[in-house]
Amino acid sequence: MDTAAPARPVDVAAPPLLDLDARLAAVDAEMTVRLELAGLALDVDTAHPSRPLDLVDVVTGPVPLPEPEEAPYGTPAAATLQRAARRIRTGGWCQGVTVATDGTRCLYGAVHAEATSTAAEADALDVLLDAIRRNLPGASSIPDANDRHMTDQAQAVRLLGVAAALAHARGL
Repeated sequence: MDTAAPARPVDVAAPPLLDLDARLAAVDAEMTVRLELAGLALDVDTAHPSRPLDLVDVVTGPVPLPEPEEAPYGTPAAATLQRAARRIRTGGWCQGVTVATDGTRCLYGAVHAEATSTAAEADALDVLLDAIRRNLPGASSIPDANDRHMTDQAQAVRLLGVAAALAHARGL
């Protein structure tokens, strides 16, 4: 028979209830410690400044962008403008000349190169001039728009895309 005395429950005093000021002081102390640790981590992270990455060291040639999948337009002028946009997007855009020595082309040069007939070229150029007048106020002609009112290749591609959609809508 076990003669050990039964275990008595241990009196555990409940933690004292803290008033609002004491709780705010405790939270303030905890946040101060956290901010000091974050400051130390920042000091460690920035202790050895790294040299900024120069993309010339990384990129060694042109990065080919995937061609967007687009259904070819069925009408001659629209298809010509669409192909001209693709030519400028892949081959480059220039100003001041129809075809530059590096093979880049202006708006007119791209349309001329992609036209399959004189009628398709004439219709494409007419629609392109209309798109220019709608989107580049102040431009008086295709060469004027290309050389004085356009700033980059992307703008030339967008304008040819707008003209292609306009030609398609007109059935040209």
